[in-house]
Amino acid sequence: MNGDFLVLLDDFEKEKGISKNILIEALEAALVSAYKRNYGSNNDVRVEINRQNGGVRIFLQKKVVETVENEKSQISLIDAKKVNQVYEIGDIVEEETVPKTFSRIAAQTARQVVTQRIREAERGIIYNEYADKANNIITGMVQRIEKRNVMIDIGKIEVMLLPQEQVSTEVFQQGQRVKIYVVEVQNTTKGPQILISRTHPGLVRKLFELEVPEIKNGTVEIRGIAREAGSRTKISVSSNDPNVDPIGACVGHKGMRVQKVIDELKGEKLDIIKYSDNVVEYIAAALAPANVLSAALNEKEKVCTVEVAGHQLSLAIGKEGQNARLAAKLTGWKIDILKKEIPQEENAQA
Repeated sequence: MNGDFLVLLDDFEKEKGISKNILIEALEAALVSAYKRNYGSNNDVRVEINRQNGGVRIFLQKKVVETVENEKSQISLIDAKKVNQVYEIGDIVEEETVPKTFSRIAAQTARQVVTQRIREAERGIIYNEYADKANNIITGMVQRIEKRNVMIDIGKIEVMLLPQEQVSTEVFQQGQRVKIYVVEVQNTTKGPQILISRTHPGLVRKLFELEVPEIKNGTVEIRGIAREAGSRTKISVSSNDPNVDPIGACVGHKGMRVQKVIDELKGEKLDIIKYSDNVVEYIAAALAPANVLSAALNEKEKVCTVEVAGHQLSLAIGKEGQNARLAAKLTGWKIDILKKEIPQEENAQA
């Protein structure tokens, strides 16, 4: 330990944000372990590193007792008084020792401790930077594709977009910039683990927040999202201002706002419906573009039975049941759809 080493610790403190004192204290603790390991000592040991010149001093510690039972860890009161008259029973007497080969051990230990602490600090810095990104959108660049995993550079770390978090219709290219939703940020022993997604409903929510100022400022509220990524999403909205149409705010002038969201979702279909506290109205709106003729609620089973015109049945159910499935997911109600036969003249008018 010399002046150059202390200068190095000063540099680490400035560049990495790691306290010099924390590093030295960690190093002192590591040197105690190294001394005991290499010299087979059962003594209590204290290591002191001089903060000005880097000098290392090692002290063997013995407890002052009336009768010595272990010479390595105890010293009699009589012998302690020979060292200093102030010692009493229970005090600790320190004796400095200087092992000949300890400088090499100290150098190895210092390198290991500093490297480990730097690694831990860097992990901490990365975690702290991304911890508040959970449930938000960040933009990254595709670095490479490994089998089905997409590696994305998001700044100080590279994250993996797993196959189950990818939209099946999307194709990624190296160098492509992509918006991703941060599902969760965990601080693990292996460093920060960041789970990202392109399929999560939260991605749709945050994209609308970016494009619709009324959502950002709380005038318009997203009440629910049901998504089948890559195919279709239903989103319900309400307004806290009677003068603001929530659907119109989300669609934007000439559909510009919603189109930007659709473009980011690579053409995924979006149904924006008006939320209602009236369950029947809400379910009817959720089944759009089909028109609901009537609805009956079973509160106990939380089932809603709706009737639609015969020619609207396939529209209400949707391709492979998607429209009904998303409506049920959005409203939280099981929906049974029945066909109502309408007289031919009424059907023609419909």
